[in-house]
Amino acid sequence: MYRNLIKIAAALTFGIIVLGAFVRLSDAGLGCPDWPGCYGHVTVPDESHELAAAQEKFPHQPVEARKGWIEMIHRYFASTLGLLIIAIAVMGWRRRAVQPLGLALFLVGLVVFQGLLGMWTVTLRLYPAVVTAHLIGGMTTLALLIWLLLRQYWAPITRSHPMAGMARFALTVLAIQIVLGGWVSTNYAALACTDFPQCHGAWSPVADYANGFYPLRELGRTAGGELLQQDALTAIHWVHRIGALITFFIVGYLGYRLLRSERLKGSGVALLGALTLQIALGIANVLFSLPLPLAVAHNAGAALLLVILVAVNYRLHHNT
Repeated sequence: MYRNLIKIAAALTFGIIVLGAFVRLSDAGLGCPDWPGCYGHVTVPDESHELAAAQEKFPHQPVEARKGWIEMIHRYFASTLGLLIIAIAVMGWRRRAVQPLGLALFLVGLVVFQGLLGMWTVTLRLYPAVVTAHLIGGMTTLALLIWLLLRQYWAPITRSHPMAGMARFALTVLAIQIVLGGWVSTNYAALACTDFPQCHGAWSPVADYANGFYPLRELGRTAGGELLQQDALTAIHWVHRIGALITFFIVGYLGYRLLRSERLKGSGVALLGALTLQIALGIANVLFSLPLPLAVAHNAGAALLLVILVAVNYRLHHNT
């Protein structure tokens, strides 16, 4: 039961990450202007008197049922995940004599913080730093659940594989790239460069890195409150592209090394396959002007790549 709960929680987390991307990319992040309900209801209001009350309470935001339901479904799944993680922690407490408890308890704290970030996402009206932190929290939850699941099958040992250090470095690079991707998404900078491989016809485009990467600012605004200019969005997008290139070479090299090991060849194939797919999705999003299915798939690809690289790290760290 303990293993099954972790499996369900990990699969649900992956789905929530994908659904969260769909919420963000379909511009439904403020489909419900309040939290935790929607216009004061546990569901999206649809009766005439409910709609009238909602418009009176939120006169500057008309009720859009489709966006409201997208946002509420995401909240329902996130709440379910929170209950599952609490159940995992309770069962972990009962198994504490044979099962390390720290990771399960940390996950409870993380999912509570995720709930707060979800609330602040709405109340602070898509503040980029908060939305990016929410994405990072989701990816971290997924990675820790995968690690906890693998621990159920392979007991830790002290002797690590010679490639363990390289795998940790690759995971760190991927984590930074995911943060950069989140910053692109939360600032709506995915189409700041519409050509490929250059940006605005240049290898070093005109870019405002200071305003683009200033974290404590409102969406679409500079630190001083002025409108964020195209050069700042270009900086965000271009740095993500450079990060993608670095990630491709570092993670790709790790995959190549894994392929040369008979015991780890399967992990190498999975890692290189996921990496190639993710790079192809990123390029396709630029060339085809960010169609929603491809954009959501790119987020899913990042989560898949993270899962595989976490599993590789576990195997190498514990030399399984």
